[in-house]
Amino acid sequence: MKRIEISLLLGTFLALIPPAYGTDRTGEFVNDYLRKKQIPGCAVMVRHDGKVVLSAGYGMANLEHNVRVTPQTIFQSGSIGKQFTAMGVMMLVEEGKLALDDRISKHLSVPPGWSNLTVRHLLTHTSGLGDYPEGFSLQKNYTEDDLLKMVALQPLGFASGEKWNYSNLGYLTLGLLIHKVSGEFYGNLLQKRIFGPLGMKHTRIIDEADIIPNRAAGYRLKDGVLKNQEWVSPTVNTTADGSLYFTVQDLSKWDEALSAEKLLSPAGFEQMWTPVKLNNGSTAPYGFGWGIHTTKSGHRMLEHGGAWQGFVSYIARFPEDRLTVVVFCNRAGANAGYIAKRVAGFYLPELAPQTHSAAKLDQVILRSYAGEYRLEDRFTIKVVVASDRLETTWLGQKVVMVPESETGFFEEDFDRSFRFVRDGNGNVTALVISMPEEITLRRLQ
Repeated sequence: MKRIEISLLLGTFLALIPPAYGTDRTGEFVNDYLRKKQIPGCAVMVRHDGKVVLSAGYGMANLEHNVRVTPQTIFQSGSIGKQFTAMGVMMLVEEGKLALDDRISKHLSVPPGWSNLTVRHLLTHTSGLGDYPEGFSLQKNYTEDDLLKMVALQPLGFASGEKWNYSNLGYLTLGLLIHKVSGEFYGNLLQKRIFGPLGMKHTRIIDEADIIPNRAAGYRLKDGVLKNQEWVSPTVNTTADGSLYFTVQDLSKWDEALSAEKLLSPAGFEQMWTPVKLNNGSTAPYGFGWGIHTTKSGHRMLEHGGAWQGFVSYIARFPEDRLTVVVFCNRAGANAGYIAKRVAGFYLPELAPQTHSAAKLDQVILRSYAGEYRLEDRFTIKVVVASDRLETTWLGQKVVMVPESETGFFEEDFDRSFRFVRDGNGNVTALVISMPEEITLRRLQ
């Protein structure tokens, strides 16, 4: 009996420790990480067991004016804005204005090759569409008709439903679809139907012309030196693939609504958070605007990252653990996902990122990986040998690839990993980067 009482007392005592303990460790870790990685600033929010246990800013929101990050600092969303576009679509679906299996051609003027492409395909990145073409100008203004014509000119990489391939163009198209079906610009619909009702007072479409209090500046690294973000035209900054402003405080309200299953029916949420089924019956780890994963320790995780115009963002929800972590940072290439997972580990240790062990590889093997690798028609990276490791450059920052096995490499203090692929003759043909979604870069001969 005494043993049971002691166990209950100990459990009660330990239950009181994690929030403060996690908060203290988070501050120490994030401040050190910012210095180490040349990140001006980040904001972090943690909800655990239905309560906000951490809402804090670290570092600088604006270097030129010496303004610090606070929980009220406004950051750009990047692609975590996709979950709001998906929510807008699902609300229209539940109102009967759309159907998930509607062909896009029913609502928009699209090429004949899109005949089998549906709303569901766009939501799940299984449409065959890819990313913005390399020649697309981010500084030019476009009408919605211009944007749809640009998307329609892009060849489908595969038959709809055949594969999973992350597609910003798919979500851009969903924004145009929302406007067509509802009669409202997608940003206005989100404001009226989601942000306003949930009390997300600072969340809105990006607008660099408006005076917006507490707006952070975005930065990028160039040759190891911090620079201001590059300017993007107003219309490019209002597309539905992720052009929003957020604060971590607003994201706590979003997470609260998701936990309570507001805005949609339970069946609607189940569809959003179910891995997409491909034509061959297999699944891919993505629902409607959410990555769906199981951690190595067996915890279900709903997550998404974003990167845009000198900002990065990340949200990780562990529904069964009643834990959510949100991280915003104001430097391109910063790893908000790694920060979030380290923070999650301070509250639930089994959620901490896996540790890696460096291996020693022969120079012949290392040299066989040196060369240029191309991601579709988007960009090329060059991999070089540096002593007993490999190096490349990503978004202006040097990336050191530490060998873990003969084909596998990892990046210290990061959740990005690398795997080289060889063909039957032993020739290196590709580099697969996991972030955690996998992207494949083919080797250029």
